[in-house]
Parts: sequence; C-alpha cells; structure tokens
Amino acid sequence: MTLMKRLKENYAWNRSRREDARRTRIPFKKELRQNYQLYLMLMPFLLLFLLFIILPIVSAVGLSFTYYNIYEEPMFNGFKNYVSLFANDDVFFIALKNTLVFAVITGPVSYVLCFFIAWLINEMSPRVRVLMTCIFYAPTLASSVFFIWQFIFSGDSYGFMNSILMKLDLIREPIQWLADARYSLAVLMVVQIWMSLGTSFLAFIAGFKAVDPSLYEAADIDGVRNRYQELAYITLPIMKPQLVFSAVMQISASFSVSTISMQLCGFPSTKYSAHTIVLHIMDYGNIKYEMGYACAIAVVLFAIMLLVKFLVDRVLALLGSE
Repeated sequence: MTLMKRLKENYAWNRSRREDARRTRIPFKKELRQNYQLYLMLMPFLLLFLLFIILPIVSAVGLSFTYYNIYEEPMFNGFKNYVSLFANDDVFFIALKNTLVFAVITGPVSYVLCFFIAWLINEMSPRVRVLMTCIFYAPTLASSVFFIWQFIFSGDSYGFMNSILMKLDLIREPIQWLADARYSLAVLMVVQIWMSLGTSFLAFIAGFKAVDPSLYEAADIDGVRNRYQELAYITLPIMKPQLVFSAVMQISASFSVSTISMQLCGFPSTKYSAHTIVLHIMDYGNIKYEMGYACAIAVVLFAIMLLVKFLVDRVLALLGSE
C-alpha cells in the first residue's frame, strides 16, 4: 500500500470519526454535569474572553448605529453612519485600498516566507537551529525598530538607501522614501514583512518538530523521493493546526497595521498614501471623538477580516482532502 493511499485512508477515517462524534454528541447539560471541573478551570479565561473580546465587539456593533461623541448619550441614527461611510467618505476608500493592497501583498508573502525559513531551519543541526531561530525572531522583540528603518529610508543623502543608490549613480538626488506618496506604502510593506517573522515563524518551527520522523522513513519506502513530495503529502496535512493559527495571525497583522505608518510616514501621511483603516478609526475615535462613526468603520474592518479568514480556512481545508 502506497503512502498516498494510507494518507487518504487516514483522512477518511478521521472524517468518519468527526461525523460519528456529531451524531453521538452528548447534550450540553449532561456534559456540563459530567465535566463541571473542566468548565470551572476554563471559567477565568472565559470571563476574560467575554469581558475583553466579545463585549467590545457587541458594543462596537451597537454603537455603530448611533451618534456618540463621548460627551453626550448615544443617539440612535440607524444606518446613517454606514451610508455616510460608503457615500461621502473619500478618505475611507483610500484607506480601504491601501489596507487591501497592504494585506494582499504582505500577508501571503510573509506567510510563505515564514514557512520557507522555518522549513530550512528545521533541516539544520540543533545548535544552528537555535541560533537561527533567535536571529529571525529578533525583529519582533526590537523596541527601536522604527529608528532603524527611519535611518535606512531617511530622505537626505546620509540615509542608508539613498547613499548607496547615489554612490552607484542610480539617482542624482535623495529620494523622500517616507514622504513621497509613490514610495511610502512600499516601504511600509518591507518593514511589515521584516517584522512579521515572529509568532507565525515559531508556530511553523513547532509544527515541523511535531511531525513524526518515522513517517518520512515510511514515505521513502513507499516511493516518496524528494523533500517536496514529503512536504506535500506528509508535512502540510499534519501541520494544519499551525497553518491555520499562522494564517489567523497574518490576517490580523496585515489588516491592523497602524503604528508602523504613524511612526514612519506621520499621521496623516502625504496624500493619505499610507493611511489605513485602523488609522481612519483612530482619526474619528481618538481625535474627532465621533465614536459611533469610528465603530462603523471598525465593524466593516471586522467583517472584511472574517471574510478573509473564511476564505483562508476553505483553502487550508483542501490539504489532505484529496
């Protein structure tokens, strides 16, 4: 029996187990009585999750249908905020375009890059693996990261990038990387990709270590001859939890970018070239105090992220299903 047949049978067996579990599901009240100790242990987390995640989301959805400026009581105004957002707010569409472009490029690139680097590091010796993991995880811990990139993309001739390009006679005068609307968003993408080698990278490292080495030995006997086949038929199906977790982290990071833009390009940036949806929320919520309108923007962003998460789940669900 080939390895592919074994994997298909294993997938079918797991799927039948999930279907059997759905059919034989214990009523919630009975399960609660049987496992009340476990629910008591989960209670602190559930309370924090309810207080700091669920409650803010529900409150934001409710406030998005009101006019609320903090100083006065919220006044219900129906869909006025959403109508104004899509009909009259030109800056929102600039922010939406920037955010989508940013997410479509940095999300997949960072995701694939984290996986590829983790795959290469996993093939190294233990000591080298520890060293390389620390090196690639370091950008996440760097507190002065914005200072470094401000020096690299400084708009004068002393900036690292400008000095190299001028020495090579590729440019004659310095480029305003962070102030020119033609370059600012691209610079932010580079910084974001560099900073994203963090949590997802460690998750992939852990996923590779969780794969049983005996599976690769069996694969070699069954006809798998190279690393790419091992990756496609063994590693990826087994690493589904890490793939899903990393996808969620990348979606969250790419759609919620704000601090990088403020620190590097200012707030607001030139011609709103680096303006994102989160910055638009901060503009109306923290500066103009139009909390109802800011909540409407947040709800739209939340809906977009849920849609992207659903599409990513559908793609990752195909792993091991054929």
